Amino acid sequence: MDDSIGSDRFDFALRNWHSAETDPVRIGSDAHKRLFCRMLLETHNPYKPAVIAWPQLTPEALRRLTSLPIWDIAVQTEGRAAVRVRSFAQRVNDPLLRQALEMDATEEARHKLVLSKLVEAYGIQLATEPAYLPPKDPEWAWLVTGYSECVDAFFAFGLFELARRSGYFPAELVETFEPVIQEEGRHILFFVNWAAWYKHNLPWWRRPQFLLKTCAVWLFLVWERVAIAKGVDTDRGARDANFAMTGSGSVGGRLKVRELIDLCLSENERRMAGYDRRLLRPITVPRLAQQMRRLLLAS
Repeated sequence: MDDSIGSDRFDFALRNWHSAETDPVRIGSDAHKRLFCRMLLETHNPYKPAVIAWPQLTPEALRRLTSLPIWDIAVQTEGRAAVRVRSFAQRVNDPLLRQALEMDATEEARHKLVLSKLVEAYGIQLATEPAYLPPKDPEWAWLVTGYSECVDAFFAFGLFELARRSGYFPAELVETFEPVIQEEGRHILFFVNWAAWYKHNLPWWRRPQFLLKTCAVWLFLVWERVAIAKGVDTDRGARDANFAMTGSGSVGGRLKVRELIDLCLSENERRMAGYDRRLLRPITVPRLAQQMRRLLLAS
């Protein structure tokens, strides 16, 4: 088996998937559950971070890479995500869903290892990592992780493409890291379909509680990012965590906000295009971005 991160066979499977079941799918049905679980499981790319051949960089490219204020929070975010997803998986009884959640957790842990290998290869110094403790409320932690990834991945798609177009990163490094970005797209696709399926299968009297919990998660994420923005000039961790939404200037481009939104929207559509059309797509962040774009055009 070819376990390289750039294997053409695995790379195609990572981006293109259609279920062998062709009947219409009702949201919340067993067929829907099979659809989003099989999507995650069957598009898994079995690359091994330990054997990734990190390309040699010129002194200028190395300086640009090491100067980005993202590495501490990127490693820690993936470490927390792996523990949170695995903790939620442990409370799920459905065998297929639990298998898919465990795959999600395994890939989050692998992302952390990929980032750790990258910073090791290029001599980037990280802060001491915190302990990654299991959450007290696994469902809350899973929701925070899922919706946070929906926000961050949307902007990361655009910024990664901007870095590719501008030549901010060498093409070899972009190609090496590309599958990790696509995996995040699979994760949010899996999450939004799980959320819809889960809500549809709750007893009617539990649905208001779940809706309130979901709203609380979004309020928490807004509060978290506002707090980050207030600390942007004094706290390195704050800059790191907000990089996905503020980093266009740092990766070789001086796009207007409207142009960055357009790029994120087009990249989001491109990265989701290869999967079975019966799967729900993330819509909240793209719709908010579209509304922001309309406001910018009107101002």
